[in-house]
Amino acid sequence: MTEVLLKELSNSDINWMITTGLQREIAAGTVIIQEGKATDTLHLVLDGALVVTVSQADNNPLGRAFAAIEGDEIKEREIARLSSGEIVGEIPFINVRPTAATVRAAEKSLVISIPQQELAVKLQMDVGFACRFYRAIAILLSNRITQLGRNKLVQREALRDMLFVLGQLHDSDIDWLIATGTSQKIAANTVLIGEGGPVDALYILLDGTMTVSVSEDERNPLTRAFAALEGEETRSREIAKLSKGEIVGETAFIDTRLPFATVRATGNSLVLLIPRQQLAAKLQQDIGFASRFYQVIATLLANRLQKMFSRLGYGRRIYSKGQPLDENVEYEDQLDSHVLDGMALAGTKFDWMLSRLRNSSD
Repeated sequence: MTEVLLKELSNSDINWMITTGLQREIAAGTVIIQEGKATDTLHLVLDGALVVTVSQADNNPLGRAFAAIEGDEIKEREIARLSSGEIVGEIPFINVRPTAATVRAAEKSLVISIPQQELAVKLQMDVGFACRFYRAIAILLSNRITQLGRNKLVQREALRDMLFVLGQLHDSDIDWLIATGTSQKIAANTVLIGEGGPVDALYILLDGTMTVSVSEDERNPLTRAFAALEGEETRSREIAKLSKGEIVGETAFIDTRLPFATVRATGNSLVLLIPRQQLAAKLQQDIGFASRFYQVIATLLANRLQKMFSRLGYGRRIYSKGQPLDENVEYEDQLDSHVLDGMALAGTKFDWMLSRLRNSSD
């Protein structure tokens, strides 16, 4: 992944990270990020390898049940290996949840560790750096999600994700999206994005439901793409459901690879369509907008990755009727008051956006 940083970051960005960070050698087996705990440092891997694991939570009855069903008795499961050029510890800068995985050195490794406080100041003061940094993080997260496999995707909390998005964007950004985009009705069973096909727009699902599915056809991707264009039926498997508030097609703006999944409307739906060319031009010309946009994408990908980690580690804790809430326990969906206040404001923005779109279409 070294090429991602070299491509996305400038020489001055890399020099800042080197001069600000502490270069240190990590012995094999050393834990640098602990599952369930906040981290105050960003680590850039210069040499060696790190391993990412999730615990099986054997003290959790639900976790033990899932482990028994899957015949998995181990206490930890390795889910990824990270090599030189990777960044770890980035999620706390773009996410509100504690990390859902443990990261330790698989072998003797060399890292640069940058304090969160100094990075936060740099991101706030240098919008160009912020734009390049968030884009690089989004690309790395997208790669990790792809590597974890198609069958590990989970249901997203669409409206909550949208509220996080609107909380990051300025009112002027939302104005531009509304002015540039068009509201479009999508008939049931219509393919919005086809596996292996081009992505021509960014879509925000305003109403209705959609599914994400992957092909189980063994033919090569090009053959499958032409088959889809010709309307030929292929075997597919549903991996996620999308609902109001979901953003679709966003990774096309950070990843040159063609989509590996098909997005199809399951019922009559309404989307806000922002043309790819116009959005790409906006990202090029407005660095402030670009910084916020890439931060939003990185946040969405981080949330999805965290949920995948939780699922792999059986880290699901669900409150049910009759179960007492413990004030000392942090539940999976628990958010602090500052985040809730931000989401309340974002909810108002979402309603305002829908109202403007309805008025413009009348």
